[in-house]
Amino acid sequence: MMTIKRWLPLLMLLAATSLLLGCSKNDDTDEKQAQLDEEIIQDYLEQNNITAERHASGIYYKITVHGAGKHPEPNSLVEVFYKGYLTNGNIFDKTANASRVFPLSNLIEGWKIGIPLLQEGGSGTFFIPSALGYPNGTNNVPPHSVLIFDIDLVSVQ
Repeated sequence: MMTIKRWLPLLMLLAATSLLLGCSKNDDTDEKQAQLDEEIIQDYLEQNNITAERHASGIYYKITVHGAGKHPEPNSLVEVFYKGYLTNGNIFDKTANASRVFPLSNLIEGWKIGIPLLQEGGSGTFFIPSALGYPNGTNNVPPHSVLIFDIDLVSVQ
């Protein structure tokens, strides 16, 4: 009669193998999406004759006004005007006539990376891969969408 002690190593090996295979599939999917996003951003930049810098995170950015104030810190409150749109031009969010104040730490990863590249009074356009935006989508943004934001950094608190 076999005891649990004999089966336990085999069960642990099967569980570990299943876990590793599951992670591998997610990593492959994430890597493929990152490559696709990179191609989408590069195509958009080329088609629109935009020269942008690539950040190590994968976002692309173009600083249009450098500003003269301070750079935001991770825990800063940032006051901004912004417009968010997709590569097809559809606007999914924007400030109207008034700026908005946000804790930088509560924003999407693409903003956490991009906004500190600006100085107070500066402006830029940010091309954000889906993993650093809304990977699962929102009401106005389809899943796996590259996001583009025009951002004016009014003040940093």
